[in-house]
Amino acid sequence: MFYYVLKYVVLGPVLRLLFRPRIEGLENIPEDGAAIVAGNHLSFSDHFLMPAIIKRRITFLAKAEYFTGPGIKGRLTAAFFHSAGQIPVDRSGKDAGQAAIREGLGVLSKGELLGIYPEGTRSHDGRLYKGKVGVAVMAITAQVPVIPCAMVGTFEIQPPGQVVPRIKRVAIRFGEPLDFSRYAGMENQKAAIRAVTDEIMYAILELSGQEYVDEYAAKVKAAEQEAAQPRKFPKLRR
Repeated sequence: MFYYVLKYVVLGPVLRLLFRPRIEGLENIPEDGAAIVAGNHLSFSDHFLMPAIIKRRITFLAKAEYFTGPGIKGRLTAAFFHSAGQIPVDRSGKDAGQAAIREGLGVLSKGELLGIYPEGTRSHDGRLYKGKVGVAVMAITAQVPVIPCAMVGTFEIQPPGQVVPRIKRVAIRFGEPLDFSRYAGMENQKAAIRAVTDEIMYAILELSGQEYVDEYAAKVKAAEQEAAQPRKFPKLRR
């Protein structure tokens, strides 16, 4: 109930008024039945803008940190994401990927829309990064279509570290559904899930026009942060 109050009464109309999103390909979202909407992830604003313009309810797998923040801000953020029907996923530990897949398949088993960012994290520089294979495992296992989505302009309105977004028009593009039924039963084959993931990422790339980086975003970001740290030299003995 609260999801639809946010969508149609509280948040949705405000977002449409402020950012006047140009929407392309909305007809590619199926009117019913399970499907995955896989998009690029440029900004915190993506969490709100895409659901605001999709007619159906869409459930995202959100990082657990949104639900465990300290203080009043943390509690308010957690309450908001819970009320919006988002599912917390712990991204730490070796079983994190499997946990996300289980949660995602649970959503799809109910015939609902699942939203996922295959990059696994927000892009820190506006480029599109290599996709993680969880989206492929879910698409093949559940035998559901994948609708590629590109958020365009959201990095400019709210890059990492900016709390209040700039008021500027954005675009949201949906591509034609991708059918991976030819891979049925191959969700445990590394070559198959890599091929499916790369096909999804290429479809997103065509919609977004971003520069592509064939490495994982988290790895590149960590390497850049480490390189930016001042080097420590051992003290010389006298």
